[in-house]
Amino acid sequence: MNSDRKITVSFADPKLVKEFGRLKKEEPELYRFIDRALDDLKADPECGIPIPKSLIPKIYVKRYGVNNLWKYNLPNAWRLIYFLSGTKIEVIAVVLEWMKHDEYERRFKY
Repeated sequence: MNSDRKITVSFADPKLVKEFGRLKKEEPELYRFIDRALDDLKADPECGIPIPKSLIPKIYVKRYGVNNLWKYNLPNAWRLIYFLSGTKIEVIAVVLEWMKHDEYERRFKY
């Protein structure tokens, strides 16, 4: 990743921001995992694993218009799903959701 680019991490939906805040009290371990992932994305938005275009679930394309998708493997079999947007000057990593591995397998039809 070009270090001259500004990197921003955001959530795709305000409900996700609220859910992330809820985790701090109700699931502090998962909150820490996701918080660390957000720090990693701020340092390098391509630190996750790219998902082949042919495997991008239609729900993400329809709802968010994504043309790229990444997963970040969290501890305890959790997955953080995000896409990258932006320009030559700024990169935005947009978090779509996090889920347990079995939910991830169902969503991606593995």
